[in-house]
Amino acid sequence: MIRDQRSGDSTMAVRVPVGEQWLQGDLRVPADARGLVLFAHGSGSGRHSPRNQYVARALEARGLGTLLIDLLTGQEEALDLRTMRLRYDITLLATRLTAVVDWIRQQPYLSSLPIVLFGASTGAGAALVTAAARPHDIAAIVSRGGRPDMAGRALEHVDAPTLLIVGGNDTRVILMNREAMAQMHGRVALEIVPGATHLFEEPGALEEVAQQAARWFETHLAPITTDAPVGRVSIAR
Repeated sequence: MIRDQRSGDSTMAVRVPVGEQWLQGDLRVPADARGLVLFAHGSGSGRHSPRNQYVARALEARGLGTLLIDLLTGQEEALDLRTMRLRYDITLLATRLTAVVDWIRQQPYLSSLPIVLFGASTGAGAALVTAAARPHDIAAIVSRGGRPDMAGRALEHVDAPTLLIVGGNDTRVILMNREAMAQMHGRVALEIVPGATHLFEEPGALEEVAQQAARWFETHLAPITTDAPVGRVSIAR
């Protein structure tokens, strides 16, 4: 069980069932949260990514809940470190991410929160596929140094307002993002952070990403009407 988080914003460990396996996540929900940011990691990253952790803390300071979750199991991560294959399996990552969205909707305490997606690298492609699969559940999307091109035909079916953030020196990924934009019919914007490279390691670059993401989410969040009770979140064991 997870206690009612309205009394605080400490990190709670969660396990989300996917078939016969479990995904490990860290949930933080500030008091009176306006929405829940679900992170989609990619390219060998996970919930402990220092970059996504930084963005998560910044979003929480703006009144947003966060769920950072590993889309691969421990065994799959070990395999991916050797083969580097699963991190590019957008179908697998999107299937897992969609399962997490469905799980959130089943939790009494979380079900009233609008869901927004923050995708990084290949995780951005998975986020867009999930948004196309669950158009009524996703309020907005932000991609950080993402590969939206990997979403393929799903791009045409993304209704959620999407912000693509790319480093100004990440020229190859800028081109991929522009090509993906041309296939999208919903609202989409591209923001380029001058002087930043793919991982936004330059001074102030990641802070700019967090600020732009917060503004985008705040602009597009809308409460979901629900009769779900507020109280405790049941975690399957």
